[in-house]
This record gives sequence, structure tokens and C-alpha cells, in this order.
Amino acid sequence: MTTVWNLSVIYNGLTDPKYEADVKAFEEVVKATESVIEEAKEMNEVKKVETLLLQEEKVFELYIKLMGYVELAQSVDTSNGDLMAQSSRLQKIYSSYAPFATAIQKIYAGIENLDTVLEVSELAKEYSFRLKEMKEDAKYLFSDEVEAMITSMDMFAGGAWNKLQGFMTSTLKVDYDGGQITLPEVRNLAYSPDADVRKKAYEAEVAAYEKIQDGVAFAINNIKTQVTMLSDKRGHKSVLDMTLKQSRLQRETLEAMMEAIKESLPVFRKYLRKKAEMLGHENGLPWFELFAPMGKADKTYTIEEAKEYLTTCFKEFSSQMSDMMARAFDEEWIDFYPKKGKVGGAFCSGVPCLKQSRILTNFDGSFSSVGTLAHELGHAYHNLQIENERILNQDYPMPVAETASTFNEVHLGEYALKQATAEEKLNLLENDLKEQTQVIMDIYSRYLFETAVFEQSKSKFLMAEDLNNLMLWAQKESYGDGLDPNYLNPGMWICKGHYYSANLSFYNFPYAFGDLFALGLYSLFEKEGPSFVEKYNALLNATATCTAEEAGKMVGIDLTDKAFWKAGLDQIAKKVEAFVEL
Repeated sequence: MTTVWNLSVIYNGLTDPKYEADVKAFEEVVKATESVIEEAKEMNEVKKVETLLLQEEKVFELYIKLMGYVELAQSVDTSNGDLMAQSSRLQKIYSSYAPFATAIQKIYAGIENLDTVLEVSELAKEYSFRLKEMKEDAKYLFSDEVEAMITSMDMFAGGAWNKLQGFMTSTLKVDYDGGQITLPEVRNLAYSPDADVRKKAYEAEVAAYEKIQDGVAFAINNIKTQVTMLSDKRGHKSVLDMTLKQSRLQRETLEAMMEAIKESLPVFRKYLRKKAEMLGHENGLPWFELFAPMGKADKTYTIEEAKEYLTTCFKEFSSQMSDMMARAFDEEWIDFYPKKGKVGGAFCSGVPCLKQSRILTNFDGSFSSVGTLAHELGHAYHNLQIENERILNQDYPMPVAETASTFNEVHLGEYALKQATAEEKLNLLENDLKEQTQVIMDIYSRYLFETAVFEQSKSKFLMAEDLNNLMLWAQKESYGDGLDPNYLNPGMWICKGHYYSANLSFYNFPYAFGDLFALGLYSLFEKEGPSFVEKYNALLNATATCTAEEAGKMVGIDLTDKAFWKAGLDQIAKKVEAFVEL
């Protein structure tokens, strides 16, 4: 079984004639948009909307295919200059589309009888949610020329700073044990069964950040300043309000969830103190012990074994899920192992032109890595549920984007617990709780950190020392006495790419949302059994064309009610008690 993904089914490299032909076609369809808009202005409202929607589809189909390919190739070869050049080339072409996109949105906004158009046109009806959303959002737009300038300049502003962070972290040489390894490799050592290895790896990681922290500080300052400026100029009350609008999420929902999380923090701290006690620490758990394995954890997995385990596990949920997982392994959707120049962490990216996905991991054979595969394959399952929708209806917002992936983690955990011995249960419970700690406690600290960075960067440039201190403050606020204050990790703002997007702020709370929403959905699955799967698939399908609250209502959930979020956190609290008892 191959260990790298197959991108040649999209293009066989940058020299593939099909790649260059599609770039030329992309240029032509973008240029043609201007005349399409002028012609559409003379049409009746139904024909006008249909013509513009079809033109948008042509542009996005080519852009997603081309840029998707380049970004996937870059993620495993970040220092490749040819890929960087092609990324810039595609961004320049797309930036020239920005004034046309703005003009199209303003035309949609100016249609007085939109409901009538939706009744008459089947195409418009399919895009009804999008058309209504664009009509509402048009009030935040600048002129066509200014929108074009912003898109163009972002290539050399927020977009460039984002690439700098990715380049610096992926090429960072970490001094470890007499040699040098990559940042993902040293971070993977946090899961080692050897306590000395975990501590040395932590010390090497923290020391390595000093090599790049000043450059990365420039990246985060300039990105956050750019986002704040544009948010203010567009008329949003705050960057968070802008993000919530992008997320199709009500502030009441976020506040209800965050209040429930804050109230639950003592439960997580209890778990951390117990783990510290079991590992022989008296002042709370040191950071380097967060991922220390406990209980029986001898089992490691080959890729073939991971495939067998996952497909068997998820057959109990849905044969469609299990079959898709088998395809992902067999059809080379996954790039497994860490290597120099490959980005850290893991992600899943849809490839609509193939009706497939591509998954990047840094697989180390642990059960945690199997869990990461389950998580990313959950994203792929979400993509599967929308693959037959029209191309502009395949983009779902941040919070619901983490739902299917986290649902998979929950199912995997429950499946593993059923088969485990007492010692294995301790290990599985602990694996679950350390992941929950990351998704709830660490995400809460990241939310606090990013909120503070946005606020403070309005009035001053945050030096690396300032950012380190803010990260330490956020970790103390969240973890409290659960962690040893002498062993925190001030450089966590450096390695997390989520902070470095000029178009996607606060990519932290969606993980907590996805986790707790998934727990609520999974409790429904346990009650309803196989009949729930059809409703679940329908919910995932709808997420691209509804708000998060509307998705919740499809299965009888009120996301603005703190009691819903507390119920999910109470499930985690029960696992903490079971862990302490074991």
C-alpha cells in the first residue's frame, strides 16, 4: 500500500499540458466575466440571475481545481519555488476576478423580486440560501475597484505573511539528541512512552521556537492588523462579529457554549491533577506530560492494520462510511508520514473534480494517529454527502466543518472501549480525555489568546516576548492548577497555522463546537440506532445551505441553550470520574 497521496489524477505535475490548458481557460473565463455581466444587465431578472450563477460556477470550478492542486502539492513540499510561483500566478488571476465578484453580488442585492425569481428558476432555487445571504452581505462591500485592490494586495500582505509562517515552521531545524529533526517530528515525541524522551523533546521544541519567533511575530501582527482594519472599514462591530457572520453562527450560540466551557474547567483540571499524581508530579501536570500514554499502550498500527481497524469499526455505524474509508486507503487519498518540507498536523481537503478528498497526516503508528485518520476521514465523509451538490453549494462554514470529524472520534472511542480490558480501558479513557482536553481546554486558551492579540495589536506591535506572555496567560486562565506553571509552552502561537489566515479568524472555537455538537448527535445515534444515519447524512448535506442553528433544529437541538452544551460536557465529566476510579 502506498504511503503518499496521488495528485497525478488531477495533474501530472506543473508540466502537464492539462495544467497549463486549465490555467489558460481560467484566465479566459475570468476575463469573460466582465462582458457576461454587461450582457446580464440587459436581461430580465430570471435570466440575469441564471447567467451570473453559471458564470460563477465556471470560475470556481477551475479555481478550486487549480489552486487545490497547487496547495496540496505545496503542503508536502513547502520549499518548492515552482509551486510558490504557480500559487502566486493563480492568486493574481483570481484577484482580477474580485471586482467582477463584487459587481455580481451587488446585482443580486439589487434584485427587488428575488422571491419571484426563486419561484420561477430551478437553478436560482438551488442557490436560494446563497442568493439571500449575498443580498444581505452586500452592505459590507466596498466599491468594485477597492475590493479588487484588497484581493490583489492580500497576496503580498496577509497571504504572504501566512506563507512565511508555514515556511518557517515547516523548515525549522530542531536540535534534538545530538542531531536535527523537523518540528512535526519533535512534537510527535510528546506521545513517547519514555518520560525522558518527552521532556527532552519539549525542551528542544521550546528552544527551537526562539530561532523563528521574531519573524513569526511579524506575521501574526500584520495579519491581525489587516483583519482588524478591514473589519472596521466594512462596518462590522468587531472581528469576532465578522467571523460569526462568516460562520453562520449566532453570538448567543457562541456565548452559551463558552459559558458552559468555562464552568466545566474544574472537571478537566481534576483529570490533569490526577494524571500528574499518577506520573509522580506534585505541582500539576508539566506540559511535556500532556500526551504521556497511560495504561496498556503497547499496540502500534501499520497502515494496513489502521485500515482494517477503521473499516471494521465504522461498519457498525454506516456501510457507506466504511466503504469510503476503504477507498481512501486503496485509491491513494492519504499522505501518511512526516518528512522534511511537509507541513505539520493533519487536514482533509475536498477535490470536487474527482468527487474525492485528500488527507494529510503525520502518522506514527499510535492509536492517537489512528484517531487522527478517523477524524480526517470524517471530513471526507462530510464531503461525500455534498459531492453531488452544485459547486457553489459545497462550502460549509467553520463550526459545522468539525462536526463529522469529531463524530468519528466519538464513535471510534466508544468502539475501542467495548473491546478493551481494564488496563486498556485506562489507556483509552486517557487517550479520549487528553484529546478532549485539547479540544475544550486548549481551544479555550487559544480563543482567549486570539481575542487578546486582536485587542492589543490595535495599539501596539506585539513583540515575541509579548506574544509568549499572552500565551502563558491564556494557558493559566484555562488550565489553572491542572498544569505545573513552571512547565507551560509559550510558543504555541508559533506552530499553530490557524492564527495566520487573513480570511479566517478565530479558527479555534469551531473545534469545541464540533466536539460538543458531535457528542449531542452521537447520543441521538445511540438512542435511535441505524435510523439516525439517514438524518445525520441529511444534516451534513444541509450544512452548506443553512445556519448552524438551523442544522441543529433538523435533529431537535437548540444551540442557543447552554443546557445543550452542558449536557455534552457532562458526558466528558463522567469519563473523568471513570478515569479517576480506574
